[in-house]
Amino acid sequence: MKKESINKLLVVAIFAIAMGFLEAVVVIYLRRIYYPAGFSFPLKGFIESNILGIEWIREFFTIVMLACIGLLAGKKFYSKFAYFLFAFSIWDIFYYVFLKLTLNWPPSFLTWDLLLLLPWNWVGPVITPLICTILLITLALLIIHYEDKGIKVKFTLKEWTLLIAGLLLVLYTWLIDYGRLIFGNSGFAKQFFTLVQNQDFINAISSYMPAYYRWTLFAIGIILASAGVILFYLRNSKK
Repeated sequence: MKKESINKLLVVAIFAIAMGFLEAVVVIYLRRIYYPAGFSFPLKGFIESNILGIEWIREFFTIVMLACIGLLAGKKFYSKFAYFLFAFSIWDIFYYVFLKLTLNWPPSFLTWDLLLLLPWNWVGPVITPLICTILLITLALLIIHYEDKGIKVKFTLKEWTLLIAGLLLVLYTWLIDYGRLIFGNSGFAKQFFTLVQNQDFINAISSYMPAYYRWTLFAIGIILASAGVILFYLRNSKK
């Protein structure tokens, strides 16, 4: 890998670590307000709608900021994509590092967490997004490495299919719990955009405990996505 790329990765990593700290600080404040006894499930369903709206916007612009650093660091489409994946992964890892340093949370890698709020609650054990970050960092470094060697980086249809199918399966394991609560037989889906004002939904959230994590589907998703990365590596390493 070229020195220029190593320097960029270092700067991107510093930026992402700083963002991870800021993300952790926001969560520390929110937990102090809404979970003074410590964060746990079931979730508190009575968070004010304006605060929740601000959180949705904040999460969206967090992704925008990480995407912008990728656009600035990379020269071509795939290198920009790679730096974004790298920044996103480092940000996620150090978010948990700073939560552990400040709150001594999570108590274990298997602790359930509220991972994201868009378009509805993502939940799963802490270790699951961390496993994904390892895969994404690997893919990002491979792309940057090959572009440094002058190889025209591109993904075949099979590689894209494996990557996307695997990641969609992983996303399913995070979204299914509260997705079933909203889109099941409860009728909440019809009021999707005003759910935070629906007292029945607030009561449901305040008593809902995710039953179990779908480890088998998660493992299949990781295997499929990893297979896409491996095929990408094997094909380009021959060049």
